[in-house]
Amino acid sequence: MRNAPFGDGQALAPPEVVRESRADGSFVLRHPSPLQPYARCVGDWLEHWAATTPDALFLAERDAADAWRKLTYHEVRDRVGRIAQGLLDAQLPPRRPVVILSDNAIEAALLGLAAMHVGRPFCTVSSAYCRLTTDYTRIAGILDMLQPALVYAADARVYGPAVRHWGGKCTLVFGAHAQEVPGARPFAALTEAGESEAVAAAFAAIRPEHHAKYLLTSGSTGQPKVVVNSHRMLCANQQMMTQAWPFLARHRLVLLDWLPWSHTFGGNHNFHMVLAHGGALYIDEGRPAPGLVEKTLRNLREVRPNFHFNVPRGFDMLLPFLEADEACAREVLGSLEGVFYAGAALPQSIWSRLEAVAARVRDRPLWFTSSWGATETAPAITTVHWRIDRAGCLGLPLPGAELKFVPNGEKLELRARGLNVFPGYLDRQDLTDAAFDDEGYYRIGDAGRLVDPADIAQGVAFDGRVAEDFKLTTGTWVSVGTLRPRLVTALAPHVADVVVTGHEQAEVGLLVFPTPQAKALPEAALAAHVRSVLQSLRDEGAGSAQTPTRALLQAEPPSADAGEITDKGYLNQRAVLSRRAADVAALYAGEDPRVIRA
Repeated sequence: MRNAPFGDGQALAPPEVVRESRADGSFVLRHPSPLQPYARCVGDWLEHWAATTPDALFLAERDAADAWRKLTYHEVRDRVGRIAQGLLDAQLPPRRPVVILSDNAIEAALLGLAAMHVGRPFCTVSSAYCRLTTDYTRIAGILDMLQPALVYAADARVYGPAVRHWGGKCTLVFGAHAQEVPGARPFAALTEAGESEAVAAAFAAIRPEHHAKYLLTSGSTGQPKVVVNSHRMLCANQQMMTQAWPFLARHRLVLLDWLPWSHTFGGNHNFHMVLAHGGALYIDEGRPAPGLVEKTLRNLREVRPNFHFNVPRGFDMLLPFLEADEACAREVLGSLEGVFYAGAALPQSIWSRLEAVAARVRDRPLWFTSSWGATETAPAITTVHWRIDRAGCLGLPLPGAELKFVPNGEKLELRARGLNVFPGYLDRQDLTDAAFDDEGYYRIGDAGRLVDPADIAQGVAFDGRVAEDFKLTTGTWVSVGTLRPRLVTALAPHVADVVVTGHEQAEVGLLVFPTPQAKALPEAALAAHVRSVLQSLRDEGAGSAQTPTRALLQAEPPSADAGEITDKGYLNQRAVLSRRAADVAALYAGEDPRVIRA
């Protein structure tokens, strides 16, 4: 199969699905094949590959000399055993987690694997709570919720102020400059003792239902919730994906990945996919941000991974470099077997540009794929495991997962059930009870629709967040999740993203974020481009919910510090609307000369 990953005719499972229709208008989709046996716990993967491919590369990161520091599976297992012994010797309070404050790094990976190896859950907390702010109220609240037995931070000079502000009592460990925090221990102290039989005994006692790790929800609307991830969730989900993508068991993955381990995309989907299948993970210090995307580009050219996972903003920021330099595009795209996007809807304009660049430098087309899920689902519920021709499809339910569609106003609300769904929020039975319906389906908060109601094997399409949608004063619903990527595509190539406005208004408006390249254009030319697109959309005759009548260019890019950009690099619609309320008001105030009207 020329279009399949690795050119392997058995690389992908065929699209199969069964529908169960119900009298109340809801229906359930499920895969017809049962879920096959899966690992007991995350550590079983490391044990397996350390024994069968001990010399294969597992983890790599840039060191202080800008060279790749590399660890094989045997080396990782040896260090994990020593750190696990160090955790046992520390006689930490039972049932309390290890908390990791760090960007993606080898030390953070080793500590998390070691904690799980002896049955102690860990939680990686976004470094943004410490590095991008001097207000440590939120990190203090998070640590109070988690009640850690041990807090590890990469560098005392970076994270020490936040840890001292918290003031909680627990073991403190720092990767660097530990001596500058009274009572703290250096990370190396955890590796001093050799592994004893106590580590093996603790490992053998782990059961699938035990807590493996905790992840925090985004917290964009308040204090984050702590999502319990059990070993069963994580291991079952990787088996689900293996059955949909058989190539995972047939061809070795080589990934370069920046996606933060504090989120389920990077920390569960990608990290565990590499570990479960004996692949190699190069930790990318780049990000989809000016000045950092260049690092990702350099690493991609050097590592030449065979799969690339990213969010739409990441692809959007890489594209100008690939389009301008054919040699660069050949080095980045030449070895890829697939391109995976998630975290937000991919505008069709980005898809089309990637396809066009790939066609110039490759003999066979790229395979585009995506998935859908949540922190509470380990994360994948659906995955695309066939060739699709355009953005928008989220795939079909994986083996062992069920997807229920429930009528909710003008939409179909999606709910999920399966072994990959979480048991609940830590110490919050009230939130846990509210998260599930009476059949045990998790209420994920997204809406969906069938790509083709006459052929359900064509897959499921995203139809927006139920909570993000709003009504105009005319009573017409606006689907933000589907409108936004359509507008970004229409406004390409000069617009990086938009935020949709119009709550309690009669018309839809936009806050428009130009691309860095577009900022070099005269403001009048950029405004004329936006006005022309708005007029074209109006002339197409779509309804008021699909045709913005006004827009306002944003001179200031989205601020990560203010929460407008998440760790995964996409816009937080609610945070932007709140922080830029004055601009939203200006859109509808009357004769503000900055407002572009169709």
